[in-house]
Amino acid sequence: MSRSRRCLQKVTLVCLTGLLASCAAPPPEAPIDEGARLTAKEETLPIGGQPVVTLAQPQTPDPRQPQILSAEIIPGRGMNIYQVRGYVPSQGIINLFASPPLEEAARRFNGGPEDFNGNEGFRIGGGILVPFANRIRGKFLPEERAIETQVAGKTVKLTANWKGKEAHAEWHAMHGLILDRAMDKVSLDSTSEYASVKGELDAKDFGGRWLSKTQLTVTATLKKNKTFGFTVEAKNTGSEPLPMGIGWHPYFLLPSGDRRQVRLQVPARKRALVDNYDNVFPTGKLETIADTAYDFSIAGGRPLGDLFLDDCFVDLARDSQGRSVAEIIDPAAEYGIRIVSLSPDISAYQVYAPPEKNFVALEPQFNWADPYSPAWGTQVNTGMVTLQPGQSITYSVELELFVP
Repeated sequence: MSRSRRCLQKVTLVCLTGLLASCAAPPPEAPIDEGARLTAKEETLPIGGQPVVTLAQPQTPDPRQPQILSAEIIPGRGMNIYQVRGYVPSQGIINLFASPPLEEAARRFNGGPEDFNGNEGFRIGGGILVPFANRIRGKFLPEERAIETQVAGKTVKLTANWKGKEAHAEWHAMHGLILDRAMDKVSLDSTSEYASVKGELDAKDFGGRWLSKTQLTVTATLKKNKTFGFTVEAKNTGSEPLPMGIGWHPYFLLPSGDRRQVRLQVPARKRALVDNYDNVFPTGKLETIADTAYDFSIAGGRPLGDLFLDDCFVDLARDSQGRSVAEIIDPAAEYGIRIVSLSPDISAYQVYAPPEKNFVALEPQFNWADPYSPAWGTQVNTGMVTLQPGQSITYSVELELFVP
């Protein structure tokens, strides 16, 4: 047999052997890309006695795709959703909230005079507001720095932690009772599809300042290449009815810095009128906003211009999935953020946007301002939810980035 023929037989045998081997065994699994796994980790910086938690994911290789990349949560301060970062094609990686660095938060969240009742938690970051959002008025008790008021027909004393700047401004209760509370238990979880942190708090009767007893569970979740959002579950663990209002107070940064051309879209048909923009107490009257300067319901939004806003927008429109969807659009930055309220009990958006500031505080909330005020009368539903013993309710909001 010639040498060339022997070589040909050898090559044929090798090829046939390889073919049979490939048919007999499945191909090896592709190596796991650990870099694609989302992460949930505790930082070395503690605030409120507990480590800050960061949820993060790698950036998608598609430079045209906007993406939420990370979120910083502070379990030691009521699960404050402190900062969210994202990639915007025209901007790169940017902060989405007008929050100072965490080191400054650690300095300001100190329980001092400016931080009484956790007030700094609604001045910076994204404070979660429980068991009520916005304002509640009552009889001021200066010796106790409290107000005495009626909640669901019963007398309670709430911390008097806020008032306007005018000389005769009235002390009142503002933005709930957990801004300075640390979670009892914190747990982290992450997979290739999501990263999350859960905080649990047995708030009981909020230090004797509220009715019945409340168990809270707050879960913040970053979903792969999709959304960031969080839920607040409130359960009545007491023996009497529990009035519950839940809200959120984030400051959305305007990337271009050109506030006048920023467009706001809020799916509301009415706004609650107030006495003035110092007290911001509701008069009990509602104004239909169609064809007014406050009509932000049109598709694509309305430019903010020089309009001052500290208004409670109500009578919300909902999409086919029962969601109410608000948007902040910065055309000059080719940037848009969508605030999706998933809970049907979110009945209002409080919008705070001073013309001289480079942010819009857009606050989805269950209840309207001063929900038990006699000014509302007895026929208006002001958004507070009543939970019977053993009942629960969930507040849920998600954020999405988009290019307008």
